[in-house]
Amino acid sequence: MAVLWDASAASLVELHHLRSDQLDALLDEETGVWSRLLDWDFSPTAGLIRRFLRVQALSGYALLVANHPVGYIYYVCESSKGLIGDLYVLREFATVENENRLLAAALEAIFSTPQLRRVVAQLMLLADPFNRPLPRPEWLHCHPRDFMAAGLEHADQLRPGPAASRIRVENWTARSQEDAAHLIAAAYQGHVDGEVNDQYRSAAGARRFLMNIIQYPGCGAFFQPGSYLAFHPDNGRLCGLSLSSLVAVDVGHITQICAAPWAKGSGVGYELLRHTMQALARHGCRKVSLTVTATNSNAIRLYERVGFSTHRRFTACVWEGS
Repeated sequence: MAVLWDASAASLVELHHLRSDQLDALLDEETGVWSRLLDWDFSPTAGLIRRFLRVQALSGYALLVANHPVGYIYYVCESSKGLIGDLYVLREFATVENENRLLAAALEAIFSTPQLRRVVAQLMLLADPFNRPLPRPEWLHCHPRDFMAAGLEHADQLRPGPAASRIRVENWTARSQEDAAHLIAAAYQGHVDGEVNDQYRSAAGARRFLMNIIQYPGCGAFFQPGSYLAFHPDNGRLCGLSLSSLVAVDVGHITQICAAPWAKGSGVGYELLRHTMQALARHGCRKVSLTVTATNSNAIRLYERVGFSTHRRFTACVWEGS
C-alpha cells in the first residue's frame, strides 16, 4: 500500500542526469515483481537499462523524492513513432498520480519531437489499467491483452492433429527470415494486433520485428530449438511460424505464432504450438507463457485447449496525435 506523503515534494528529472546505480533500488524491486507475478527474469532487461544509463543514452524521466528516484519511465523514438519501454514506481510510492506524472512527461517529450505522432506502450505492471485515467485521453486507444501461461508437465501428451500429415515442420532458420516477414504482414492484415504493433502492417516492419525478437532481450533470449516454420509439403510455401524465447532458466515464452491467411483454420497453429511446447519441455522448462489480444477469441480457444489460462490482463495503449 502506498504511504501518505507530500506529492508537491516530488520532482521529475531526465534520466541522463542520473548515475546507473541511482536506479538500483527501483530495478531490483521491479525484477522481484516480474519474477513473482509473471515467472519472468527481468534482470537482462535491467542490465540493458543500466548499460544505457551509464553512457547517458536512455531517454526518459525519473521521479525523485528527497533526491532519491522512486519511479522511472523510458522510451525510444523510431521513424514516426515513440515506444514507451517501461514504467515502474516503488511500491511505497505507487499511485496512479505518480504513474501518470511519468507517463505525461514522456508523452509530452515524444509528441514535441517533429514527425512523431504515435506512441505505443504495453506496460505489464501498470496499476489498475482499466479503471483509471490516463494522460492525453483524447488521443488514446486501449486494447486489453491477456498474459496466459501453461504448465509443461504434460506437453508430451499433446497428440498430432489432422494438419500434421499435411505440413512439413522445420526448426527456425535465418534463411527463411524474408519469407517469415511477408507471412507476418499477410497474417495480420486487418487484424486488431496491427493497430497495436504497426510493424505487423508491412514486410519491412515485420523484418524489424523479427530482428528485435531474435537479437534483443525484451521478450527473453531467443530459443531457436523451440522456434518452428511450417511449409506446404508440395509447393514448399511457408504457411506458419512459431517463435519462442527463454524468460527464465525454466520458463519459456511464445513471442509469435501465426498462420498464413490461406492456412488459417487448418490446424497449422496447433501443430506449431505443440512442437514449441514439447521443445521447451525437453529443454527442462516447467512453464510457458504468451500474450494475446483479449478479443482474439479463436486464438484464446486454441491456447486454452492445450492448457493455457489467463494469469493477468493488461492494456496495450496507443496514442495517435493530431
